[in-house]
Amino acid sequence: MTAQIIDGKAISAKIKEEMKREVAELRGTGIFPGLAVVLVGENPASVVYVRNKGKACHDVGIHSEEHKLPESASEEDLLRLIDKLNKDDKINGILVQLPLPKHINEKRILEAISPDKDVDGFHPYNVGKLMIGEPIFAPCTPYGVMKMLEYSNIDLTGKNAVIVGRSNIVGKPMAMLLLQKNATVTICHSKTKDLAGVCRGADILVAAIGKDRFVKADMVKDGAVVIDVGINRLPDGKLVGDVDYDSVAQKAGYITPVPGGVGPMTITMLLYNTIQSAKKAAGKGK
Repeated sequence: MTAQIIDGKAISAKIKEEMKREVAELRGTGIFPGLAVVLVGENPASVVYVRNKGKACHDVGIHSEEHKLPESASEEDLLRLIDKLNKDDKINGILVQLPLPKHINEKRILEAISPDKDVDGFHPYNVGKLMIGEPIFAPCTPYGVMKMLEYSNIDLTGKNAVIVGRSNIVGKPMAMLLLQKNATVTICHSKTKDLAGVCRGADILVAAIGKDRFVKADMVKDGAVVIDVGINRLPDGKLVGDVDYDSVAQKAGYITPVPGGVGPMTITMLLYNTIQSAKKAAGKGK
């Protein structure tokens, strides 16, 4: 058996085309979705991510602003900028690029963003709404995974879903979203006993642990759906996921590649959330 590839780039392109049409329609009614991305310092990876987000906004017709602060900027400087963006009617989504310099309290910054503009889905209010099954903005990476499963016509009802990783950004929200689609969910972590055995029981296996090629073929059930959220750079510069792709692809039913799998979906869902925020602000959304 060779797994069917879930192509994140192709699914992302399809959703972007749908969003492009929707944004054009919204603009025709006087609604102009806007996203502000805040970058503190010159972290090379963050600079690339921010540039990609700006390009993606341009591609679908979303107004995009980039706000750069120097590495030396104080926490108060950043809080003042967020307060200004919270009050700016042109801005429907605010994204503060992580990681932040060590002298800035990340938790305090994320909580300062208005829940109505928290298109990353990290504010405690939005985390709570997700927890009770009434998500306003779901975190973009797990939300992107759910869209990939949906577009691949994978039914989750009654399936055993196992998530390797318990982060607030991926693992925990991923569990809530899968639960809302009637999957039976297990979250694994570094203290899980017989991790390989638990993974072998998964119909849907989500790897989000941050260790390169951690999930081996002997941890995967025949025909399972394997979603690789990890992105790790090897010493030779090659990008690999948390799944040992070559061996697992011979056993799984479906698999996401790295790169080109979950990655493109994260930015796509950020744009999706920004559009929903604009509609909500105009009284046209949920």
